[in-house]
Amino acid sequence: MSVVLETTIGDLTIDLFTKERPHSCKNFLKLCKLKYYNFCLFHHVQSNFVAQTGDPTGTGSGGQSVYGILSGIEARYYEGEKKPKIKHDRPGLVSMVNCGDNLIGSQFFITLGEDTTCSLDEHIVFGEIAEGHDVLLKLNETICDATHRPYQDIRITHTVILEDPYADPDGLIVPGQSPEPPLEVLQSDRIGADEDITEDIDIEELEEKRLEKEALARATILEIVGDLPSADIAPPENVLFVCKLNPVTSDDDLQIIFSRFGKIVSCEVIRDKKTGNSLQYAFVEFDNQKSCEDAYLKMDNVLIDDRRIHVDFSQSVSKIKWLGKGRGVKYTDKDDEGKNISDKYSKYRNKKRDSYDSRNNYIKNKMSTHESKRYKKDDNNYKYRESEKEERTPHSKYKRNEKDNYRRHENDDKTRKNYRNEGERRNEKDRKNEKDDKYKRSNRDDRDKRNDRGDRTKRIDKHDRDSRR
Repeated sequence: MSVVLETTIGDLTIDLFTKERPHSCKNFLKLCKLKYYNFCLFHHVQSNFVAQTGDPTGTGSGGQSVYGILSGIEARYYEGEKKPKIKHDRPGLVSMVNCGDNLIGSQFFITLGEDTTCSLDEHIVFGEIAEGHDVLLKLNETICDATHRPYQDIRITHTVILEDPYADPDGLIVPGQSPEPPLEVLQSDRIGADEDITEDIDIEELEEKRLEKEALARATILEIVGDLPSADIAPPENVLFVCKLNPVTSDDDLQIIFSRFGKIVSCEVIRDKKTGNSLQYAFVEFDNQKSCEDAYLKMDNVLIDDRRIHVDFSQSVSKIKWLGKGRGVKYTDKDDEGKNISDKYSKYRNKKRDSYDSRNNYIKNKMSTHESKRYKKDDNNYKYRESEKEERTPHSKYKRNEKDNYRRHENDDKTRKNYRNEGERRNEKDRKNEKDDKYKRSNRDDRDKRNDRGDRTKRIDKHDRDSRR
């Protein structure tokens, strides 16, 4: 009794061990008869070990036996045969996967190594590959990712039963034709089984191609649900996405900071519609792409209001409206819903703006006072230079002598005044020291009197005690 598995890389003919494994062979044949394995993915391929399939979900956690299909989820598994024991001692053996406690569903694997008995002893061998060993070599050489999943899908396309010795269970309805491929297969982010891949492509290129297909699949889903006008649409290149903001950072603050890179068309901190609180991310739109790129290169990880922000190019297309099939798109500017949510928030914005204006006025006044001081200093320097010019005149020697005499008298007066002040300070210090000495002497006399009084009372007490005796 044999079954032919038609795969995307070739055909495999399986000879079944119907005498040794009757229940497993019956389950496998009836699942093939129901075309249950059509489009199943080889989701786990490990070189020189195993190639596993039989899960319609392609995750490795799904699948059920034919009894589960007919009787319900309670009969999802059946108990496999333990005897006679058949070892996994050569490549090409077909074995049902033991899901625990000797329970069998629909998943099975094909051995690719010489001796895998130790690690696969719990699973149940029910057949062997009779034809298609070249296909086994392709399976063994396929390129996989870190989870041992092939980059390019390898699927079972069809199953052909050459002979079936078992009667059909009650309620088994054989479909007249092969089912259509499910939506998960068509929208998979993996490289399709029918896609051509040359031998020169390495693992990095395969991974890049897989990521591109994954992005396209996600865009297609967003187009289906209506979030995107078209799967091929691209976000604008002059808008930056800014996140990790401080909740106190406002639109005006960001506009002032980012305006040094170029003209800003709009700057919006996204806020909660009900409370008006900042959601800590914003969008900054420039009038050209060059300014946007400069801001992206220089503003990432910059400290704003004690927070290090993160800057990236925007991926939002919320301002692009789809006009219909064949009519293109229209760029619209939505009203800024976050700016006038409530009167309280509007007052807060006005207060913030007023504080900013007052701060600017303070800076301007400070600059003006600084300028006036500088001009005054320059004026003094000018007067000093004029005085030097006067000293160079013929009568400058006489004037200089007068000035020197005046300065000398002025210095003498200052010296006398300093001596007089110093003498007053010394007299005051001496008076203070005399007061302190008097206070200390009075304290010492009081302490001596108290001690004499205490000694006198002690002597009197002692004399009274002696007289009583």
